[in-house]
Amino acid sequence: MTTRTYRFAARLCALGFGISLASTSAIAQQAGDNVVNLGWFHIAPQDSSKPMTTSVTQEGLTPALVPSNFTSPGSGAKVSNADTLGLVVTHFFTDNIALQTVAGVPAKFKLTGQGVIAPPSIAGALTSIDLGVAQNNPIVQSVRQWSPALVLQYYFGQANSSLRPFLGVGVSYTFFTNVSLNPNFEAALNQNFGSVLALTSGHNGPTSVEAKSSASWQPVFNAGLSYAFDKHWVASASVSYLPLKTTANIKIKAQDGTVLSSSDAEIKLNPIVTFVSLGYKF
Repeated sequence: MTTRTYRFAARLCALGFGISLASTSAIAQQAGDNVVNLGWFHIAPQDSSKPMTTSVTQEGLTPALVPSNFTSPGSGAKVSNADTLGLVVTHFFTDNIALQTVAGVPAKFKLTGQGVIAPPSIAGALTSIDLGVAQNNPIVQSVRQWSPALVLQYYFGQANSSLRPFLGVGVSYTFFTNVSLNPNFEAALNQNFGSVLALTSGHNGPTSVEAKSSASWQPVFNAGLSYAFDKHWVASASVSYLPLKTTANIKIKAQDGTVLSSSDAEIKLNPIVTFVSLGYKF
């Protein structure tokens, strides 16, 4: 091979190496980059609940008939899995450190009851509510969970790496809306418990039922992988854990708005959340 041929080959190699480097750096996730991911959340609660506790108005009642406070052993609720559309925006402060904002369509859950709500007294036979019977379930037909979150993440590897694992920790604020009770369960509460309390306390007219769940702050622990196809398109998969608990509350109200009874159940959701998405980097 002639000297001229060697020089030509060397120039080709240098050109190819330069193109390779330019191509690799073009798909980098680096300081100043923003990535918008759209994908699918699967939320799997690792749930458990404490027995329901009930407080009852003593207006017109005696503690021997219905105590002011009682617990119903064996009662509680289980929470279904849920799937929903997610939107995640990530901003890279450095080549390795990023802040992720998590949002999306609020997931819809169902709650299935178990056990019996009943006062530990003579009134228990008249006012008991079986949470576990088929016609009462799911006792909450749907409830929306909102969990916007901020997660600080560390991306391993170099900025020009196509495949980058990451770890993150952050905070989420969870609240619930659009609680829809099973009409059969609601009717059973009004007929078996509400009517007795309304009659004995002198509140005329039908009773109504109101349900809600408490809001809370909780940490978020996150791990995943990001893969850049080219300088704009990125695929990502992650798993997160939220040590989340809420208190589900059910009130029975008289026609004039007086609260006749209030029942609480502390539910630990502790969901494992998986997220698979496609993102665009700019």
